[in-house]
Amino acid sequence: MASDDQIIKVVGDRFCVPYTMELLVKRKIQSFSNAHYDVFDATGNVLLQVDGGVWNFQRKRVMKDPAGLPVITMREKQALSWKQQWVVHQGESSEKDHFICCVQRSNALQIKNKLDVCLASSYKDDGRDFRVTGSFASLSFKVRRGNSIIAEVSHNFTWGSCKGKESFKVKVYPEVDYAFIVALVVIMHENDNA
Repeated sequence: MASDDQIIKVVGDRFCVPYTMELLVKRKIQSFSNAHYDVFDATGNVLLQVDGGVWNFQRKRVMKDPAGLPVITMREKQALSWKQQWVVHQGESSEKDHFICCVQRSNALQIKNKLDVCLASSYKDDGRDFRVTGSFASLSFKVRRGNSIIAEVSHNFTWGSCKGKESFKVKVYPEVDYAFIVALVVIMHENDNA
């Protein structure tokens, strides 16, 4: 088992496991105003669900556990900025005390999709704790902490993708917070569809 400094817990301890997690994230547009994500483990158990409006002025996504309790809320920050930015809070809060992290595009004009993630502890320092890099064409990406890859995501394109149903295979390495990685999947996908 990894030591505390090797464990990457952002959302919470309960989402860090000592083995590689293979997840399947399914996204479905349920109506003109609602998108839904289901997160399954390798045996088909639902681990997390994410709901939120598709075409709302203020985009907000709420991640819930299988019992329906809010885990985190992701909100697109409405600012006149060339960098698209999301803020993540514990539960359904928007209070400063419950701020977890900020996720934003690295550059306005990008050939490759890149996001910088700043945790609450380093937010004021303008440093990044994680980087998400991927391809617009394939919607696949990797999450890095420094030079280490901590998660990999690949998009499964099917004809259902054209009908508003998409799925992503997610590989989360040991002792990495899988709820945090799922939040990055949702934010990356929402940025690509903005």
